[in-house]
This record gives sequence, C-alpha cells and structure tokens, in this order.
Amino acid sequence: LFSLVLQIRLVVEEGLNQLPYTECTVTTPTGHKYEGVRFEKGNCGVSIMRSGEAMEQGLRDCCRSIRIGKILIQSDEETQRAKVYYAKFPPDIYRRKVLLMYPILSTGNTVIEAVKVLVEHGVQPSVIILLSLFSTPHGAKSIIQEFPEITILTTEVHPVAPTHFGQKYFGTD
Repeated sequence: LFSLVLQIRLVVEEGLNQLPYTECTVTTPTGHKYEGVRFEKGNCGVSIMRSGEAMEQGLRDCCRSIRIGKILIQSDEETQRAKVYYAKFPPDIYRRKVLLMYPILSTGNTVIEAVKVLVEHGVQPSVIILLSLFSTPHGAKSIIQEFPEITILTTEVHPVAPTHFGQKYFGTD
C-alpha cells in the first residue's frame, strides 16, 4: 500500500507540474523572501469513482484548496459498454484545467466516457490531464484516437493492467 501511495503522489505532482503558474515572491515564516511560483487560478481535480477517489488525498496533500468533482461510470458486464450514472463538478469547470484521476487504464472506455461528460460541460480536451498509475497500450491508444489533445500521465505502460486495484486499495477483497 505504501508504494501505491508513493506512486499516486508522484503522478499527482507531475500532473501539477503541467499546470500553468506565475512567479511570485514568498515571505517565509522567518521573514525571508523567496522567489517561488503560484498556480494560476482555475484548476480542479475530477475523480472517476471509485478507484479514482484513491488519488484525491494525494492531490489534496499537494494542493489543499483545489476543487474536486466526481464522475461515476459503470461498465456493463456483457457488452463492456461504459455508462455514466453520476457527475458533479464545480459550476465553472468549463474555465478550469482538469486533472482527471483514474488509476487503472485498461480498455480506455471509462475514461473516454468521462471525457465526453466533461466536454458536454464545456471543458476542452486540451486542458484535461489524465493521471493514471497503470495503463495498457490499448487503453492509452483508444483515448488518444478519440481525444488527441488530452495529456496522459502514467507510471507504467504494460499489456496487462492490475484490475483489482480498487479492492486492494480500499481493502474490499
């Protein structure tokens, strides 16, 4: 579990590195001036429930006040067709950069449906950064074919994705 938390943190930090920022002067608690950076306003996270919620704490650890939306998508057992059941976003999501959190990218169907919902809410695919821990080449290719402007960040690309992530992380074996 510790290595999963570390991997989540690393991919979240890299996702944050992709967001726009401005330079600023920071005064430390001891009164010293430091040249630092500040995120520009207009960023948010969106987790694809349930496994994407495992990445929320890593995002909050790095960016305490970031807004987080949620999407619930379930795949039909027989057809593998993804269906959206729930979506709740910040009202001005169409003006924000979106860190889309989904740790296991297998077929890409769930993420494609999530991006479609975000596009319906006015989000441009070019401002979506998918944060994933494990991806299959097929899943990544499916997403890029559908939405070539999206950015995908992952720690590993392998032909077989560990589909039991949610059960392991949440302890629901």
